[in-house]
Amino acid sequence: MTTWKEFAQQAPDLAAFGAQRFQSQVAYLGTLRPDGGPRVHPVTPILGEQLFLFMEPTSPKGKDLQRDGRYTLHCSVEDANGGRGEFYVRGRASLTAAGQLREQAVRAAPYSPQEHHILFTLSVEFAFMNTYVDGQPHPRRWRAAE
Repeated sequence: MTTWKEFAQQAPDLAAFGAQRFQSQVAYLGTLRPDGGPRVHPVTPILGEQLFLFMEPTSPKGKDLQRDGRYTLHCSVEDANGGRGEFYVRGRASLTAAGQLREQAVRAAPYSPQEHHILFTLSVEFAFMNTYVDGQPHPRRWRAAE
């Protein structure tokens, strides 16, 4: 299970680009519904040594992640031409109990998480970025070592 910090050490250019793209504070989380169908949710990613998400305990996305931790997280894109580029990661989410990781996530959050919010830590198993120069895509990919 690769942390954001480990990903950043292995692929610093991709991680820096991803951090910049996730700073918009709106990204889209893809999860799997109980019937296996996709579900997409707007979220605010939190970057520290880990990639975190806080959410309401009753949230359908939280229920999805507790049942099946597979996720994808995609930055928002400004326009139909790709804006400043796109970035996404995928991996596994795990529910994180109170403690040192929660304190780290609270400190790194761009807002004040409520005490009742549940916290997920997201591994980074794959990352993708795409920038556009003169309308031409320039994709790059990274995959965690198995």
